[in-house]
Amino acid sequence: MYDIIVIGAGAAGMTSALYALRNSKTVLVLESESLGGQIATSPRLENYPSIKEISGEQFADNLFEQITALGAEVEIEKVVKVEKENGVFTVNTEYNSYQAKSVIIAAGVKHKHLKTDRDDLVGKGVYYCAICDGAFYKGREVAVIGDANTALQYSLLLASYCKKVYVYTLFDKFFGDARLVKALRSKENIEVRPNTSVVNFVGEDELTAIEYKDKDGNLLRHEIPAVFVAIGQIPDNKAFENLVDLDNMGYIVSDETCKTKTEGLFVAGDCRTKAVRQVATAVADGAVAATNASIYLESLEA
Repeated sequence: MYDIIVIGAGAAGMTSALYALRNSKTVLVLESESLGGQIATSPRLENYPSIKEISGEQFADNLFEQITALGAEVEIEKVVKVEKENGVFTVNTEYNSYQAKSVIIAAGVKHKHLKTDRDDLVGKGVYYCAICDGAFYKGREVAVIGDANTALQYSLLLASYCKKVYVYTLFDKFFGDARLVKALRSKENIEVRPNTSVVNFVGEDELTAIEYKDKDGNLLRHEIPAVFVAIGQIPDNKAFENLVDLDNMGYIVSDETCKTKTEGLFVAGDCRTKAVRQVATAVADGAVAATNASIYLESLEA
Protein backbone atom coordinates (compact mmCIF):
# COMPACT_ATOMS: atom_id res chain seq x y z
CA MET A 1 0.00 0.00 0.00
CA TYR A 2 1.24 3.48 -0.91
CA ASP A 3 0.90 6.56 1.23
CA ILE A 4 -0.25 8.63 -1.75
CA ILE A 5 -1.29 7.82 -5.29
CA VAL A 6 -1.12 10.75 -7.70
CA ILE A 7 -3.33 10.52 -10.78
CA GLY A 8 -1.70 12.52 -13.57
CA ALA A 9 1.91 13.34 -14.42
CA GLY A 10 1.58 16.93 -15.56
CA ALA A 11 3.03 19.91 -13.70
CA ALA A 12 0.44 19.60 -10.89
CA GLY A 13 0.79 15.85 -10.52
CA MET A 14 4.57 15.73 -10.52
CA THR A 15 4.78 18.67 -8.10
CA SER A 16 2.36 16.81 -5.84
CA ALA A 17 4.69 13.82 -5.96
CA LEU A 18 7.70 16.02 -5.26
CA TYR A 19 6.21 17.55 -2.12
CA ALA A 20 4.86 14.23 -0.89
CA LEU A 21 8.25 12.54 -1.35
CA ARG A 22 10.00 15.34 0.49
CA ASN A 23 7.55 14.69 3.32
CA SER A 24 8.85 11.08 3.38
CA LYS A 25 5.72 9.56 1.84
CA THR A 26 5.68 6.64 -0.57
CA VAL A 27 4.24 7.74 -3.91
CA LEU A 28 2.87 6.12 -7.04
CA VAL A 29 2.15 8.34 -10.06
CA LEU A 30 -0.31 7.05 -12.66
CA GLU A 31 -0.42 8.70 -16.08
CA SER A 32 -2.80 7.70 -18.87
CA GLU A 33 -0.87 9.10 -21.85
CA SER A 34 2.47 10.91 -21.83
CA LEU A 35 4.53 12.54 -19.12
CA GLY A 36 4.36 16.29 -18.68
CA GLY A 37 0.79 17.08 -19.61
CA GLN A 38 -0.02 20.06 -21.82
CA ILE A 39 3.16 21.98 -21.03
CA ALA A 40 5.29 19.24 -22.59
CA THR A 41 3.98 20.25 -26.03
CA SER A 42 4.93 23.92 -25.65
CA PRO A 43 8.14 24.84 -27.54
CA ARG A 44 9.07 27.53 -25.03
CA LEU A 45 8.12 28.33 -21.45
CA GLU A 46 9.04 31.91 -20.56
CA ASN A 47 6.58 32.92 -17.82
CA TYR A 48 7.75 30.63 -15.03
CA PRO A 49 9.52 32.48 -12.18
CA SER A 50 13.34 32.23 -12.14
CA ILE A 51 13.52 30.45 -15.52
CA LYS A 52 14.17 32.86 -18.38
CA GLU A 53 13.42 30.30 -21.08
CA ILE A 54 13.01 26.54 -21.27
CA SER A 55 11.16 24.18 -23.56
CA GLY A 56 8.02 22.64 -22.12
CA GLU A 57 9.46 19.19 -22.80
CA GLN A 58 12.65 19.97 -20.87
CA PHE A 59 10.65 21.45 -17.99
CA ALA A 60 8.61 18.23 -17.77
CA ASP A 61 11.74 16.07 -18.07
CA ASN A 62 13.40 17.97 -15.22
CA LEU A 63 10.37 17.40 -12.98
CA PHE A 64 10.27 13.71 -13.87
CA GLU A 65 13.98 13.24 -13.11
CA GLN A 66 13.53 15.10 -9.83
CA ILE A 67 10.69 12.91 -8.55
CA THR A 68 12.15 9.60 -9.72
CA ALA A 69 15.45 10.45 -8.06
CA LEU A 70 13.50 10.83 -4.81
CA GLY A 71 11.86 7.44 -5.24
CA ALA A 72 8.60 8.03 -7.07
CA GLU A 73 7.15 5.05 -8.90
CA VAL A 74 5.55 5.93 -12.24
CA GLU A 75 3.24 3.78 -14.34
CA ILE A 76 1.58 4.60 -17.68
CA GLU A 77 -1.93 3.32 -16.93
CA LYS A 78 -5.32 4.97 -17.34
CA VAL A 79 -7.37 5.20 -14.16
CA VAL A 80 -10.96 4.04 -14.66
CA LYS A 81 -12.32 4.24 -11.11
CA VAL A 82 -11.40 5.23 -7.57
CA GLU A 83 -13.13 3.77 -4.52
CA LYS A 84 -12.78 4.22 -0.77
CA GLU A 85 -13.62 1.58 1.80
CA ASN A 86 -12.62 1.37 5.47
CA GLY A 87 -10.34 4.37 5.05
CA VAL A 88 -8.39 2.84 2.15
CA PHE A 89 -8.50 4.05 -1.44
CA THR A 90 -8.45 1.54 -4.29
CA VAL A 91 -7.39 2.99 -7.62
CA ASN A 92 -8.40 0.80 -10.52
CA THR A 93 -6.66 1.14 -13.87
CA GLU A 94 -7.25 -0.67 -17.14
CA TYR A 95 -4.66 -3.26 -16.06
CA ASN A 96 -4.22 -3.23 -12.28
CA SER A 97 -5.55 -2.13 -8.90
CA TYR A 98 -3.51 -0.16 -6.40
CA GLN A 99 -4.21 0.88 -2.82
CA ALA A 100 -3.27 4.01 -0.92
CA LYS A 101 -4.13 5.93 2.21
CA SER A 102 -4.63 9.15 0.22
CA VAL A 103 -5.13 10.12 -3.43
CA ILE A 104 -4.39 13.32 -5.34
CA ILE A 105 -6.28 13.81 -8.62
CA ALA A 106 -4.23 15.86 -11.10
CA ALA A 107 -5.80 14.60 -14.31
CA GLY A 108 -5.65 17.94 -16.12
CA VAL A 109 -7.79 18.94 -19.08
CA LYS A 110 -7.57 18.67 -22.82
CA HIS A 111 -8.07 21.52 -25.24
CA LYS A 112 -10.85 21.02 -27.72
CA HIS A 113 -9.23 20.63 -31.12
CA LEU A 114 -10.55 21.59 -34.51
CA LYS A 115 -11.34 18.64 -36.73
CA THR A 116 -8.27 18.88 -38.94
CA ASP A 117 -5.56 16.37 -39.73
CA ARG A 118 -2.70 18.72 -38.81
CA ASP A 119 -1.99 18.07 -35.15
CA ASP A 120 1.67 17.97 -36.19
CA LEU A 121 1.59 21.79 -36.33
CA VAL A 122 0.67 22.19 -32.66
CA GLY A 123 3.49 24.22 -31.13
CA LYS A 124 4.66 25.21 -34.62
CA GLY A 125 2.20 27.99 -35.34
CA VAL A 126 -0.92 26.36 -33.92
CA TYR A 127 -1.38 27.09 -30.22
CA TYR A 128 -3.97 26.69 -27.50
CA CYS A 129 -2.62 29.21 -24.98
CA ALA A 130 -2.02 32.84 -25.92
CA ILE A 131 -0.71 33.61 -22.43
CA CYS A 132 1.98 30.97 -22.90
CA ASP A 133 2.94 31.49 -26.53
CA GLY A 134 1.53 34.79 -27.78
CA ALA A 135 4.58 36.90 -27.01
CA PHE A 136 6.61 34.95 -29.58
CA TYR A 137 4.63 36.82 -32.27
CA LYS A 138 5.09 40.35 -31.02
CA GLY A 139 4.73 42.85 -33.87
CA ARG A 140 3.24 40.25 -36.24
CA GLU A 141 -0.24 39.36 -37.42
CA VAL A 142 -2.00 36.43 -35.74
CA ALA A 143 -5.43 34.80 -35.70
CA VAL A 144 -7.74 33.63 -32.91
CA ILE A 145 -10.48 31.04 -33.33
CA GLY A 146 -13.36 31.18 -30.86
CA ASP A 147 -16.27 33.27 -29.66
CA ALA A 148 -16.45 32.99 -25.85
CA ASN A 149 -14.56 34.60 -22.96
CA THR A 150 -11.24 32.82 -23.50
CA ALA A 151 -11.14 33.85 -27.17
CA LEU A 152 -12.03 37.43 -26.22
CA GLN A 153 -9.33 37.56 -23.55
CA TYR A 154 -6.74 36.03 -25.87
CA SER A 155 -7.63 38.54 -28.61
CA LEU A 156 -7.26 41.52 -26.28
CA LEU A 157 -3.98 40.24 -24.90
CA LEU A 158 -2.54 39.59 -28.37
CA ALA A 159 -3.73 42.99 -29.62
CA SER A 160 -1.59 44.67 -26.96
CA TYR A 161 1.63 43.60 -28.71
CA CYS A 162 0.73 42.08 -32.09
CA LYS A 163 0.38 44.15 -35.25
CA LYS A 164 -3.09 42.79 -35.98
CA VAL A 165 -5.41 40.11 -34.64
CA TYR A 166 -8.01 38.37 -36.81
CA VAL A 167 -10.83 36.72 -34.85
CA TYR A 168 -12.70 33.90 -36.56
CA THR A 169 -16.15 33.05 -35.16
CA LEU A 170 -18.76 30.51 -36.24
CA PHE A 171 -21.61 32.95 -35.71
CA ASP A 172 -22.13 36.69 -36.01
CA LYS A 173 -21.95 37.35 -32.30
CA PHE A 174 -19.82 36.61 -29.25
CA PHE A 175 -20.89 34.52 -26.28
CA GLY A 176 -18.73 36.22 -23.66
CA ASP A 177 -18.96 39.04 -21.14
CA ALA A 178 -20.32 42.30 -22.52
CA ARG A 179 -17.36 44.29 -21.17
CA LEU A 180 -14.92 42.05 -23.05
CA VAL A 181 -16.93 42.33 -26.26
CA LYS A 182 -16.99 46.12 -25.91
CA ALA A 183 -13.24 46.24 -25.28
CA LEU A 184 -12.58 44.05 -28.31
CA ARG A 185 -14.79 46.15 -30.58
CA SER A 186 -12.85 49.26 -29.55
CA LYS A 187 -9.49 47.91 -30.70
CA GLU A 188 -8.48 49.18 -34.13
CA ASN A 189 -6.03 46.32 -34.68
CA ILE A 190 -8.64 43.58 -34.13
CA GLU A 191 -10.68 42.41 -37.12
CA VAL A 192 -13.59 40.05 -36.55
CA ARG A 193 -14.46 37.60 -39.29
CA PRO A 194 -17.89 36.21 -38.35
CA ASN A 195 -19.82 33.30 -39.86
CA THR A 196 -16.61 31.47 -40.71
CA SER A 197 -15.48 27.92 -40.14
CA VAL A 198 -11.76 27.16 -40.06
CA VAL A 199 -11.31 23.76 -41.69
CA ASN A 200 -7.58 23.27 -42.13
CA PHE A 201 -4.10 24.36 -41.11
CA VAL A 202 -1.53 24.70 -43.89
CA GLY A 203 2.24 24.30 -43.67
CA GLU A 204 5.04 21.75 -43.73
CA ASP A 205 7.35 22.32 -40.75
CA GLU A 206 5.37 25.30 -39.42
CA LEU A 207 2.05 27.04 -40.01
CA THR A 208 1.88 29.24 -43.09
CA ALA A 209 -1.88 29.67 -43.54
CA ILE A 210 -5.35 28.63 -42.44
CA GLU A 211 -8.20 27.59 -44.72
CA TYR A 212 -11.76 28.55 -43.85
CA LYS A 213 -15.25 28.60 -45.28
CA ASP A 214 -17.34 31.76 -45.31
CA LYS A 215 -21.11 31.92 -44.79
CA ASP A 216 -21.69 31.06 -48.45
CA GLY A 217 -19.52 27.95 -48.26
CA ASN A 218 -16.63 29.41 -50.26
CA LEU A 219 -13.22 27.97 -49.32
CA LEU A 220 -10.72 30.76 -48.61
CA ARG A 221 -7.11 30.92 -47.44
CA HIS A 222 -5.49 33.35 -45.00
CA GLU A 223 -1.69 33.54 -44.90
CA ILE A 224 -0.82 33.83 -41.19
CA PRO A 225 2.14 32.67 -39.04
CA ALA A 226 0.18 31.79 -35.90
CA VAL A 227 -3.31 30.84 -34.82
CA PHE A 228 -4.61 30.52 -31.27
CA VAL A 229 -7.49 28.09 -30.87
CA ALA A 230 -9.86 28.92 -28.00
CA ILE A 231 -12.92 26.75 -28.45
CA GLY A 232 -12.98 25.29 -24.95
CA GLN A 233 -11.36 22.71 -22.70
CA ILE A 234 -12.54 19.29 -21.63
CA PRO A 235 -11.94 17.83 -18.16
CA ASP A 236 -12.12 14.06 -17.87
CA ASN A 237 -13.25 13.47 -14.31
CA LYS A 238 -15.87 10.76 -14.81
CA ALA A 239 -13.71 8.14 -13.10
CA PHE A 240 -13.92 10.15 -9.87
CA GLU A 241 -17.55 11.31 -9.88
CA ASN A 242 -18.54 8.86 -7.13
CA LEU A 243 -16.19 10.59 -4.67
CA VAL A 244 -16.22 14.24 -5.74
CA ASP A 245 -18.64 17.00 -6.67
CA LEU A 246 -18.47 18.17 -10.29
CA ASP A 247 -19.64 21.54 -11.55
CA ASN A 248 -21.79 21.88 -14.68
CA MET A 249 -18.66 21.85 -16.86
CA GLY A 250 -17.29 18.67 -15.32
CA TYR A 251 -14.56 20.26 -13.16
CA ILE A 252 -13.96 18.93 -9.64
CA VAL A 253 -15.32 21.36 -7.07
CA SER A 254 -12.56 22.50 -4.71
CA ASP A 255 -11.12 25.71 -3.29
CA GLU A 256 -7.51 26.75 -2.68
CA THR A 257 -7.08 24.00 -0.06
CA CYS A 258 -7.36 21.45 -2.89
CA LYS A 259 -9.64 19.30 -0.71
CA THR A 260 -12.63 17.43 -2.13
CA LYS A 261 -15.77 16.30 -0.33
CA THR A 262 -14.12 12.94 0.41
CA GLU A 263 -11.66 12.96 3.29
CA GLY A 264 -8.19 12.05 2.11
CA LEU A 265 -8.94 12.80 -1.54
CA PHE A 266 -7.38 15.93 -2.99
CA VAL A 267 -7.31 17.62 -6.40
CA ALA A 268 -4.66 19.76 -8.09
CA GLY A 269 -4.28 21.64 -11.34
CA ASP A 270 -6.50 22.37 -14.29
CA CYS A 271 -9.08 19.67 -13.54
CA ARG A 272 -10.43 21.58 -10.53
CA THR A 273 -12.63 24.67 -10.39
CA LYS A 274 -10.38 27.72 -10.66
CA ALA A 275 -10.06 31.04 -12.48
CA VAL A 276 -6.51 30.79 -13.85
CA ARG A 277 -5.00 27.71 -15.46
CA GLN A 278 -1.25 28.16 -15.92
CA VAL A 279 1.89 26.16 -15.11
CA ALA A 280 2.54 28.36 -12.08
CA THR A 281 -0.94 27.77 -10.65
CA ALA A 282 -0.72 24.02 -11.38
CA VAL A 283 2.57 23.81 -9.50
CA ALA A 284 1.05 25.80 -6.61
CA ASP A 285 -1.89 23.41 -6.46
CA GLY A 286 0.46 20.44 -6.40
CA ALA A 287 2.35 21.84 -3.44
CA VAL A 288 -0.86 22.60 -1.53
CA ALA A 289 -2.51 19.25 -2.30
CA ALA A 290 0.53 17.19 -1.26
CA THR A 291 1.09 19.23 1.88
CA ASN A 292 -2.53 18.79 2.95
CA ALA A 293 -2.43 15.11 2.03
CA SER A 294 0.64 14.69 4.24
CA ILE A 295 -1.13 16.46 7.11
CA TYR A 296 -4.09 14.13 6.60
CA LEU A 297 -1.84 11.07 6.74
CA GLU A 298 -0.18 12.30 9.91
CA SER A 299 -3.62 12.76 11.48
CA LEU A 300 -4.35 9.06 10.85
CA GLU A 301 -1.31 8.14 12.94
CA ALA A 302 -2.12 10.50 15.80
